[in-house]
Amino acid sequence: MSRLSGLGTWPVLFSLAAAPGFTQNADPATSPESPLSAIEWLNPTPTVTLDIGLPPEEPPVSEGLSTPDIAISSLDDNGHDAAGLLPSSVTGLPASLWSASQATDLSTLVRAQRPDVLPAMQALLYTLLLAEADAPRNAGVANELLIARIDKLIEMGALEQAGALLERAGPDTPALFARWFDVTLLMGEEQRACDALMQAPHLAPDYAARIFCTARSGDWRAAALTLDTAKALGLISEEMDALLLRFLDPDLFEGEPLLVAAGPVTPLKFRLYEAIGETQSTTGLPRAYAHADLRDTAGWKAQLEASERLARTSALHENRLLGIYSERKPAASGMIWDRVAALQALDAAIAANDTAKVADTLPAAWAAMQQVHLEVPFARIYGPALLKLPLQGVTARLARDIALLSSDYEKAARSGPRDFLAGLALGAPPRVTTDPVHRAISDAFHGAGVPQEISTMLARGQLGEGILTAMSLMDDGAAGNLGALTDALATLRAVGLEDTARRAALQIALLDTRG
Repeated sequence: MSRLSGLGTWPVLFSLAAAPGFTQNADPATSPESPLSAIEWLNPTPTVTLDIGLPPEEPPVSEGLSTPDIAISSLDDNGHDAAGLLPSSVTGLPASLWSASQATDLSTLVRAQRPDVLPAMQALLYTLLLAEADAPRNAGVANELLIARIDKLIEMGALEQAGALLERAGPDTPALFARWFDVTLLMGEEQRACDALMQAPHLAPDYAARIFCTARSGDWRAAALTLDTAKALGLISEEMDALLLRFLDPDLFEGEPLLVAAGPVTPLKFRLYEAIGETQSTTGLPRAYAHADLRDTAGWKAQLEASERLARTSALHENRLLGIYSERKPAASGMIWDRVAALQALDAAIAANDTAKVADTLPAAWAAMQQVHLEVPFARIYGPALLKLPLQGVTARLARDIALLSSDYEKAARSGPRDFLAGLALGAPPRVTTDPVHRAISDAFHGAGVPQEISTMLARGQLGEGILTAMSLMDDGAAGNLGALTDALATLRAVGLEDTARRAALQIALLDTRG
């Protein structure tokens, strides 16, 4: 006999608000029939702006952009490592990006990339993770590279991109389906994954997922019976058993003490705790869980903290961040409220085109963004506007430096002093400089060679592997390894990623990247 004496009303699962997501620099018009038009993150509210490394004046690879279909379908019998959302015509990267490398080597390099690196490297990483390219030469059916790419997107908090990539590949193996299931849970779209699970129960990650989806399908008694069986056979943990019991019949446990989380959090546990009215704090949880705090049901402070966290990995577009900052007037002071007040004051001054007020409010707003390492999103929002104002003195220099972190970095270089930063932005930093960081950067623009290891990779046609290796070197360079910094920048320039190299170098020169 089931432990559930009755089946209560289906608990309301509040859906997660979908964060705006990824887009290319180019924003091609698509017809209403385009299969991508229904995906919110491909609309003109982007999360990630692709920096694919083309010099600012270089023409695009092709005159038109193609948009891939998004559907659940098997690519071929060799696995799905070739799957991607961005074709070569968008990324500028060749179809042979991965094909000369071993899947295991590529997967190891992808997993080694840090999600909170320089914004220029984040943009390049998104390009690589979403690129459509031929599979590695020993790909097989394990989907090793695809899984590493998806896991990295989830780690960065880029759930919509991860979900779309999974659907493009087809979550038709247990490993891929488990990730799709987790992504849909975190986005509040689990019904789609549950519908698919009921059609293919062999893909279920575990018994808990099968029970959860069986209940969502409306077969509460079958879900309860399966739970009893799984518990009797020791196939489910005590914590998950208690959660599912309360989920299936919350009235049975009314008045009982709250559950205490006993094991590592999972997306299913997180959603079940929420469903039974015991929502867990996302503080301290992996970044992907922060999406839960972007919903209207969350408090403004929680939304602010979540948006800052996601914006640091470019998983949330800066315009969305600004929208949350501007939602209302802060009712308190200190910490995050001071940041909100400082940003709102600057935003109002720029909107009013009041140069004097901009000069008064810019230093405080910039300092506030430095506290949370959001300087580059801030520069993307305000850099171009600051260049248009007749600022003077120290404030003018600060505005110029901020604009150097934006897409208008070449324009900023021509609007201020002809110093090292201006030369760097234009691709020709001075050869002689006393600053050791500047000297390491300058060396990369004046004849430094590609490291032998990467040079060998490139000679073998292992372009993707070489780029990922250079990105790891850039991480070391940003932390203070000046030799690695020179090697990374020289490699990026050698493979044609000039724009990315300049942006990364400017960010290292202008920001404190050693923290």
